[in-house]
Amino acid sequence: MAARIIFTEEFCQPENLYPFTLTRPIQDIRIGILTIREKWEQSLRFESFDKNEDDYKNLEQSITIDKKLEEGVYFLIHGNILPTPKLVKKIKQLKNGECISIADQSAVIFRFTKNEISGDNKIKISKAIHLRDVVRCVQFPWQIFELNDSAIREDFLLITRKRKSQNIPKHVKRVSASNIFLEKGVVLEHCILNASEGPIYIGKNAVIMDGAILRGPVSIGEEAVVKMGAKIYGATTIGPKCIVGGEIKNSVFGDYSNKAHDGYVGNSVIGAFCNLGAGTSNSNLKNNASTIKVKMPKSTINVGLKCGFFMGDYSRTAINTSINTGTVVGVCCNIFETGLTPKYIPSFSWGKEKRYKLLKSFEDIDAWKKLKNLSLEQKEKAILKYIFDNF
Repeated sequence: MAARIIFTEEFCQPENLYPFTLTRPIQDIRIGILTIREKWEQSLRFESFDKNEDDYKNLEQSITIDKKLEEGVYFLIHGNILPTPKLVKKIKQLKNGECISIADQSAVIFRFTKNEISGDNKIKISKAIHLRDVVRCVQFPWQIFELNDSAIREDFLLITRKRKSQNIPKHVKRVSASNIFLEKGVVLEHCILNASEGPIYIGKNAVIMDGAILRGPVSIGEEAVVKMGAKIYGATTIGPKCIVGGEIKNSVFGDYSNKAHDGYVGNSVIGAFCNLGAGTSNSNLKNNASTIKVKMPKSTINVGLKCGFFMGDYSRTAINTSINTGTVVGVCCNIFETGLTPKYIPSFSWGKEKRYKLLKSFEDIDAWKKLKNLSLEQKEKAILKYIFDNF
């Protein structure tokens, strides 16, 4: 029987990755080409599940660690840990009842079977292996774009190993072609792909239109569309089925989101099913070049000189929206501000002072999802209702 991965958010403080962990577990955050879950599945070649955390995000893939667990070997992994070749090698050397601990945390990875389960969610550990190498953890939202450069490079090697790229058409201007990988069905019109400073990965059936310029490291997801004249700098990830245009730098777009027109997005993370109206731009550097402060629900944190904005799933901006430096936008917000946006916009905001009605938000999200040939599912409604009632 093949081994399995069980991810856990316990002790990972998922609240610090607001607003993205409102609607998903940490392991389903995309950073680089793949989500954290996909990185581990590809690195270890095991199927993955989630530990039953007794919260509103538990879905069908949740597992309770108790004596009823099926036979086999399990690896319990903290959902905010990014795999590296060295770490994967160490994990493969673990024996049942052993764990890996890192410098500033207790154990973060466990190998066990039913024999090591001493009670509900309790695992007997016979030996802890301390790892002195630096292990990368995603603990705050700005680390998603800060780590995106190295994550794209590592995912590129993982995905393309022993595989051959589709041919680059002759009419495409390319630099460092050996550092460019095209999946099947990619459509490249008269565009420029410059991979001299980092790899460029373009997913299955993606379209890069005329005049678009991509400078690696860049990842374009499956069936995404990069519109005419777009300028995409590294280290940027465009998620599957997104539509993007204008200027984008060192940012991560979640699945099915749109920035289809001109405007600048930099040093930012945008969730799934978001839409940025034409001309929407963000500031990522204060006019006095001082430290940027990001306001989270329970604290304000200094994050450095460069930081754009963080937008939760299903949120939208009107045309010509100007997003302030270090802005945090919750889930399902409808933003239509004059002047710079507030630095913190709570979930289900409607403009500056009103709040979305829950059923109206469902209708609007469903309408946006239908543009992508999808619909709002019952389990998504349950998660959104919990967020509406509690955040």
